[in-house]
Amino acid sequence: MATPKLRFKEFDQKWGVDALQDQIDFLAGYAFDSKLMSNEPQKYQLIKMSNVYQNQLDLTRNPSYWTNIDSKIEKFLLKKGDIVLTLTGTVGKTDYGYNVEIDKDDKFLLNQRLVRLRAKQDLSDSKFIQYRISTDKFFYHFFYSSKGGTGNQSNVSIEDLKQLELNFPSKAEQTKIASFLSNVDEKISQLTQKHELLSQYKQGMMQKLFSQQLRFKADDGSEFGEWEEKELKEVAEINPKAKKLPANFIYIDLESVEKGQLLLQKNIELQDAPSRAQRLLAKGDVLFQMVRPYQQNNYYFNLSGEYVASTGYAQIRTKLDSKFIYYALHEKTFLDEVMNRCTGTSYPAINSSDLSSIEIFVPCLEEQTKIANFLSAIDQKIEVVAQQIEQAKTWKKGLLQQM
Repeated sequence: MATPKLRFKEFDQKWGVDALQDQIDFLAGYAFDSKLMSNEPQKYQLIKMSNVYQNQLDLTRNPSYWTNIDSKIEKFLLKKGDIVLTLTGTVGKTDYGYNVEIDKDDKFLLNQRLVRLRAKQDLSDSKFIQYRISTDKFFYHFFYSSKGGTGNQSNVSIEDLKQLELNFPSKAEQTKIASFLSNVDEKISQLTQKHELLSQYKQGMMQKLFSQQLRFKADDGSEFGEWEEKELKEVAEINPKAKKLPANFIYIDLESVEKGQLLLQKNIELQDAPSRAQRLLAKGDVLFQMVRPYQQNNYYFNLSGEYVASTGYAQIRTKLDSKFIYYALHEKTFLDEVMNRCTGTSYPAINSSDLSSIEIFVPCLEEQTKIANFLSAIDQKIEVVAQQIEQAKTWKKGLLQQM
């Protein structure tokens, strides 16, 4: 018997220990014939391994459809509230697949290598079951039950899954917990939508600003002059020669930055540094990702201390408004021109020389600063919402672990 750390005050009964099969009805997916599947939308869509991705139901990933069902196939029709769990190739990949909740009746068919979990109505709450199998304790036992190797070759049998034991409260307490956590999920969903809307607004404003459809005015109300078209190397120094690198520094490689955010800071000594650690950074430098530049994992450097970046980035230093240049490098026509000059298919890349010869439109310094400040203010709002999302997710994870 076990009592969770966090409970609603109206419940005081100890949680029991049940095998999952005591709370859940299991059904393994059916081996639908791939030759009979349709790529065109039909009455039913198959839920396959590829559709369960990062705990989300992604119906756009390699969709397959089925037209008619008979008595043999009918039991593989999924119901609203059913949970679909991946069994193969998920071990050790906590963000790869796992579980999703079905939100429609009689629309989806369960394909092989997946298992349907359906709460026993008199004993368990479907939403609680989904939360229960999203805890670290479940993942630990789930991984422990895997057989046949690791990664894509690993497999968890349904029989092992059925015997897995976890703590469960009464159905009434399950429903209360599920309702509370659903409210947390709704808050995360609202924040995520707000983040998406702000990001879309920023993209729309960038398009208007850099196409000069929208112009700022000077502080005295006068109009700014015409923008000039210049090659990037005319307005910035590309890969400035570095002085001697410091004995210790923080290294920024291509894994360190994601969508303008510095996520990893690796403090290393010069003697242990990789050969690509060559770009000694100064405040206002812009790092432009030269491999797979469509990812736009670029970075505006404005930190104190000794930082060195990888030669996988072009280091761009300008006497103009450096934040304006940073935003100009994310403008669609600039990125399109970058991609046109890339070589390679799997890992398209541009060299510094080709990058430096791409033309950008540049206004006067005062208008540059107004544009940069305007877009920076939007970025700050986006970052605040992103932090709120992460805080809510961390809080939810903490709640799950205390169940």
